[in-house]
Amino acid sequence: MIVRSTRPARGFSLVEVLVALAITGMLLSASLAALDASFKSYKQVTESASTNVVTRIVMQRLMAMIRSGTDFGPYPDDPLDRNVNPVYANFIEFQSALAGTGNFKVIRIERRAPSSPQSGPFEIWYVETRFAAGAQTGVDQRPLLTNVRDVVFTLEYDVGPRLRRATVDLTVDPNDFQDAAFHSDMAAPTIRMVSTAIPRKLD
Repeated sequence: MIVRSTRPARGFSLVEVLVALAITGMLLSASLAALDASFKSYKQVTESASTNVVTRIVMQRLMAMIRSGTDFGPYPDDPLDRNVNPVYANFIEFQSALAGTGNFKVIRIERRAPSSPQSGPFEIWYVETRFAAGAQTGVDQRPLLTNVRDVVFTLEYDVGPRLRRATVDLTVDPNDFQDAAFHSDMAAPTIRMVSTAIPRKLD
């Protein structure tokens, strides 16, 4: 003989449902907070790493140009005057002859005002000016680095004037402008690179 219970089935009460919803809401909030923190941390690391790589490439290229260059600018008015030598400038120039043509070009690495508000305080630009028979024949220019806080070129000259040593002091704030809608209170550390090069000696 099967005995059936006459006790009615009991569901969740309203209080139990509200408690369950409150616990679920707290768990979801905690999960979203952890996910947001991980996104911000990832953004900080990627910004710093990518900017560091680009800044190192620019600095290495500058050092190579200084080591292999022969004629530089800006020049001091009097190389013997320690008030103007070394020269502190926000640009550096390299002059080189175009092989087999008798013409020459001047490459200028300079600090400029930003082309857009997202580019940071300054930008570093590469400007190449070509000359033929003493007349300018063309100019090519492009940005090398954005979000630059400052760059200082220190040029020490011997009598001649002949560049004895050049130092580049470059400070960059990491930033990734591909995701302008994502803001983070976790600022990536500023990148500062200082490097010195001596031009080759031509006898």
